[in-house]
Order: sequence, then structure tokens, then C-alpha cells
Amino acid sequence: MNVQPPTPFPRNGPAQRQVAFNRIELGAIMGIYGRMVAAGEWRDYGMSFLKDVAVFSVFRRTAEHPLYRIEKRPALRLRQGQYSVIGMDGQILKRGQDLKTVLRVLERKLIRAVD
Repeated sequence: MNVQPPTPFPRNGPAQRQVAFNRIELGAIMGIYGRMVAAGEWRDYGMSFLKDVAVFSVFRRTAEHPLYRIEKRPALRLRQGQYSVIGMDGQILKRGQDLKTVLRVLERKLIRAVD
């Protein structure tokens, strides 16, 4: 019988980091999400945290493509801004440094004219 010791985890090199939304950012996103759910516009969401981007996707129904994607890309914070709202067709609707100002483009969809 041949017994081998377990393979140790590699310790050399930096640990891979993920980009994520912090508590304040999630509070702002969930605030607009809650208002849109109450209005009946949105029904579901999904979050992805990758090495270079964090994505909050908004769905009208669970099994379809996202209506909007709210992305955080820290690599772009010194250029166009690290936050962006992207539509269903891939068009960037708003980009900037401040998340609350970027999310205003979604609040305009909530305002409707009253007869």
C-alpha cells in the first residue's frame, strides 16, 4: 500500500482578490431596487463578484436576460469612473465616480406622468 501525504495549499504569491460592493454601496442599490419592486417593475436580482468587476443584475423575471447591470470596476476609477449602469442591449446609460448620481438614471424610469 502506498500512502501519500496531502498536498499543501500554495502559499507563494499574492492571494487573488475579488471586487465587491461595500455596505454603503449595497444600501444605495437595494434602496432603488426596493422602490422598483414596490412599483412592480423589477422582480429579481443577481450578484457576481469577480477578480476585476462586481456586478448587480436586475431582472424583470427570473429566467430572462437582465434589464440593467450595475457594475463596479475599480480599475476605471481614475478614468471614466468606477460605477456604471448598463442597459439590456449593452449600452452604458451612465458612468461616474459617485454611485448615487449614477443610479439616478434608474430613478427617472420610476417617475411617471399622472393624468
